Amino acid sequence: MVDDPFTTVRLRDEGAALEATFVPAAGMLCCSLRHQGEELLAQNAGVAAYAQRGKTMGIALLYPWANRLASFDYSFAGRTVHVPNDPSRVALDGNGLPIHGVVGGRLAWELTSPPVADGQSLGARLSWSESQSELFEVFPFRHDVRYQARLADGRLEIEIAVNACGTDAVPLAFGFHPYLSLPGVPREHWLVELPAMRHLSLDAEQIPSGAGREHSAERFELGEREFDDGFDAVAEPARFAVQGAGRRIELDFRRGYPCAQVYAPLSGAFICFEPMTAPANALRSAAGLRLLDPGERYTAGFAIGVRDLP
Repeated sequence: MVDDPFTTVRLRDEGAALEATFVPAAGMLCCSLRHQGEELLAQNAGVAAYAQRGKTMGIALLYPWANRLASFDYSFAGRTVHVPNDPSRVALDGNGLPIHGVVGGRLAWELTSPPVADGQSLGARLSWSESQSELFEVFPFRHDVRYQARLADGRLEIEIAVNACGTDAVPLAFGFHPYLSLPGVPREHWLVELPAMRHLSLDAEQIPSGAGREHSAERFELGEREFDDGFDAVAEPARFAVQGAGRRIELDFRRGYPCAQVYAPLSGAFICFEPMTAPANALRSAAGLRLLDPGERYTAGFAIGVRDLP
């Protein structure tokens, strides 16, 4: 378990020697995924830095948008929203752009079905309404969010359900940032698998700038390659994977995530296959943005499977 001041809850799959730890007060962060006692998630700056400053780690929910916006405003249905330039609420990237929605520690999740005695599932709820003024100023669309996690059969499944419970449509642009790592294996020897999808053209600030080009499925040794690349046209389901030294980690986009970001800087011993409901900057560009009508519900899910190789 990660040593931090936040209360954690733990799921265990004894048969697969797999254990997942969550921090409800840090935006439902999955801060640890251990296989046979070894950590598979990059810890980066730690739980407190994520909760307080948006420094991502583990498996972080990016809400209500994933990755960057090109500016501090966006327009939707005839209204313009001005995102507060407040790093305690919205983190900034290296170019000073708002990134990854609201800082995790500001999201007041309520556990609705906590695990009992290191059980295999948990549930949580987040209410997004006018009463949460700091949230509503950033994203003024009334809705609620359900978070479900299940650990069984060597797989961690995470599902998000968004219910548009107000009178306005709700734009869907959220995602996750899973920092996967293979302990004991040099980064350059990781074997990576990517599915067929479309590689988006990005400008100098990592904002999509065109339709891009088709990307065929590929399998390669990571070596000195690095990524911070956006994709769309991701099939449902789709599989991403990384393996090495007798262990394989598979991340399956099961449903509701037609876009992805692949992030693997040379400076980090991790690779991220990021499930996204829309491409970066979709709140501003409207490209690939789905709108949830009042009364509608949207469910998106992915799974991380871990297994030993012969």
